[in-house]
Amino acid sequence: MTVRRDFKDPASCRSDLVIGREEPSAAARAQLARGGSVLLHGPAGIGKSTVLRSLAAEYAPAARTVLRCSATESESHLPFLALADLLGLVLDEVSGKLPAAQRTALESALTGRGESTLQRDGLALRLAVLSALRALAAEGPVLVVADDLQWLDSASAELLGFAARRLGETPVQMVCAVRTEGQEYDRHLRACPPDTLAVRLGPLSRAQVSALLDHRGYTGLSRSTVRDIHRTSGGNPLFALELGRALAESPTPPRPGEPLPVPTSLRALVLSRLEMLSDEARRTLLVASAGARPTPALLHAAGRENVEAECAQAAALGLLATEPEGPAVRFAHPLISAALYAEAPAQERRAAHAALSTAASDPIERARHLALATTGTDPEVAARLAGAAALARDRGAPSVAASLGLLAARHTPADSTPGPDERRLQAAEDAITAGEVDLARDIAREVLTRATVPADRVRAWMVVIEAAGQALGDVDAVFPQALADAGDDPRLLALVHYQLAWRGLVVEGDFAEARQEAAHAAELAARGEDRRTELMALAFQASTETLMGHPDAPATIKRALKEPQDPYVACHHNGVGSARFRWLLMSDQLAEARTTITALLREVRRRGMVESEVHFLRFLAETELRSGHCGRALDLARESLRLARDTGIGEGASAMLTSLAEASGGDTERALALAREAVGHAEEDGDQMYLSRALAALGYAQLVAGDAQAAVGALRRVRELEHGLGITDPARGRWAGDLAEALVRIGEPAEAQDVIDGAREHALRLGRESVLAVLDRSEALVRAARGEQEAAVARLTSVQDRLAKLGHGLEEARAAFALARLRTRRPGPTSYDEAARLFRRCRALPWLRQVDAAAAARPAEPEVVPAALDGLAAMERQVAALVMEGATNREIAARLFVSVKTVEATLTRVYRKLGIRSRVDIVRLAAGRRAK
Repeated sequence: MTVRRDFKDPASCRSDLVIGREEPSAAARAQLARGGSVLLHGPAGIGKSTVLRSLAAEYAPAARTVLRCSATESESHLPFLALADLLGLVLDEVSGKLPAAQRTALESALTGRGESTLQRDGLALRLAVLSALRALAAEGPVLVVADDLQWLDSASAELLGFAARRLGETPVQMVCAVRTEGQEYDRHLRACPPDTLAVRLGPLSRAQVSALLDHRGYTGLSRSTVRDIHRTSGGNPLFALELGRALAESPTPPRPGEPLPVPTSLRALVLSRLEMLSDEARRTLLVASAGARPTPALLHAAGRENVEAECAQAAALGLLATEPEGPAVRFAHPLISAALYAEAPAQERRAAHAALSTAASDPIERARHLALATTGTDPEVAARLAGAAALARDRGAPSVAASLGLLAARHTPADSTPGPDERRLQAAEDAITAGEVDLARDIAREVLTRATVPADRVRAWMVVIEAAGQALGDVDAVFPQALADAGDDPRLLALVHYQLAWRGLVVEGDFAEARQEAAHAAELAARGEDRRTELMALAFQASTETLMGHPDAPATIKRALKEPQDPYVACHHNGVGSARFRWLLMSDQLAEARTTITALLREVRRRGMVESEVHFLRFLAETELRSGHCGRALDLARESLRLARDTGIGEGASAMLTSLAEASGGDTERALALAREAVGHAEEDGDQMYLSRALAALGYAQLVAGDAQAAVGALRRVRELEHGLGITDPARGRWAGDLAEALVRIGEPAEAQDVIDGAREHALRLGRESVLAVLDRSEALVRAARGEQEAAVARLTSVQDRLAKLGHGLEEARAAFALARLRTRRPGPTSYDEAARLFRRCRALPWLRQVDAAAAARPAEPEVVPAALDGLAAMERQVAALVMEGATNREIAARLFVSVKTVEATLTRVYRKLGIRSRVDIVRLAAGRRAK
């Protein structure tokens, strides 16, 4: 098929269906932009055709002629078919430009008349294809798009390769795709030009599979189900979409512990080779598919006597892959295992699980297989499953515990103690810990449809509230129902009032109300002898008081640290360990804060507490950022954001911190995008507390990007929000110094001083030394803007030393940069060296680029200053001197680290004092002085 284009056609938009292919697509685009060719390769269903179509749509407008072919297996035996697809519609255009022998050979091959063959026409036919491509390229660029190269008929492949190898500088590019199972793409490169780049498409990540499913409309799937789809599909987009479609069309989702339903389309794709297996070998593979980590020893113990021979037979058929690092039996693709299991009758599946329930050595595995081999309720099976769930919980596998807990509930008789709903609620709480909030919410809602026991109902309501995350406004209607179910039971009321404290903070933005509710919850929990809830409430109260700058914060932390402690609360992201970390960080005890949060992160990882891991990664990144370790902070922040997006937990908070890290040590455009994303999350959730943090991150990113006016807008909103929230501790968001600096840059030094004075009052009261140093740095800029140059330099010199002693490396470097820009003497070639050295030590790349730009743009100062300028103030004299050298207002502002507005105002005063009207008169004054 041929598509004709000219250069006046509008460029096509890039396909929005290419998800998770940014890196390989970027490599392919770079190659095509250089004039080269691309060969996409990978297994079936991996998305080669999708990427091929996207690239073709993007680059076709620049080509005069687009030649296309898409081969199929059923037609691969027909000679010259692909060649006919490529050149058939342009034969009339090029035939007249070919020598007679070549024209005859090509027409014969494309039309079938004369029975042309490579053996008989030989060189003439090969040269005809080459000449045809050159003739088309003489009229304008040619793009050849070939899909499924593996099915290209051999004659067409040989001719295309012959021409491709000889095109040289001819403007012909190829974009091809070929199916490969490994790296065996080399032979297909023979059909492409010598400069062709081979780009392999690999499996998608879980987050990318989730995005793909959402894009195709499969939005009702829980995160645990998406995880299973990703595992079963092996990250193959086609397989993932087919599994998603099967789940969406299935009236009954799979029960806990059961594999996903595999649609017929995929079964046929992967199971055709099973027909060549013996019945016994197929049974052995079924047992292997039912096991979590099957080995030959396990299969022997499960009664499969000829494991080695049967596995060898399956491996020869490509169903199993060899495992070089151990004796495990590994399927060539996870989908083979899932399809094999789905194809087996239910009775055979139960028999496989029954055999594994005695053969497996791990008690958790034995219990799971026993459950899947048993039908109906059975108190003994339920008890074993509940015990296995507790063991999984202790091992730090809450997701496994949730799955086992649901199996236990399924086998628990209705009149048992504990009952099935109690076990379901424990499973829901385990799911919350594992970050599977969708599953937890579904379990709780199901329990609420029938539960009558107040304790069960309140417990279920708590799961619903926890699953809402920061979007507590979405579950406002839950609180009155939970209070009604709690009655006058202090233990139950403590749970509800603890969540009401969070609501007061997040939804109402009222720190005083949140503190009061937390204190009430702690009191109720103490009366009800619920130490866990009491500790959580005290930790919340301590954190709130810390952010408020309340004098009781240290005493409340001490109360929360008293024995007896609860191990879960001690390492929870809202527990006492987290409250203590926050206090240490805000008190400039960075080394102890790092030690504390590192230990907490290690413990929650051991316990499998995914939500806490997301937050602690962010806390550690913030600690490293304060310490000036920008590269390390960026790595941790990105890890936190990846985990947050994968689980749907804390995305806004992680985006906010990653924005700060990107603006300090990465890419400012990425920082701006992430900050806006964080603002969007907070506004969507109605979360006033994190909205101020997100806006502070946005203001900082805008300041680093050089947009001081936008930074002022964002940071003024932060000031208004935190005033309304009752947050008085300037160490919370540390935005006051950035706002003051941005105000100086736009020519508002008076407002900047007001911001500094207000923040300094609270920083002095709370002993926030690093905040005081940053505020002094900002005040130095205010003084410089007012012409007090010497005082500003002295203040900055002191500030840099204080920040270095406190260990705030990035802030120290920023002080050195400000100092370099404010030196009153002519700066020499090394005047920015100290700032550059400190930023380089921090790996603060965006700031380092600013230093380089400032050094490169530094205007020269005049060699002689006219005596007429002696009566001017220091700032006025500097501005006038720079005007004499021809510097623009913007260049002067950059040199003196002030705003253009400040330069204009200063010049107005200079004109008035010198009795002149314009900057031209200043230049004339300089010329007259030099003429003498």
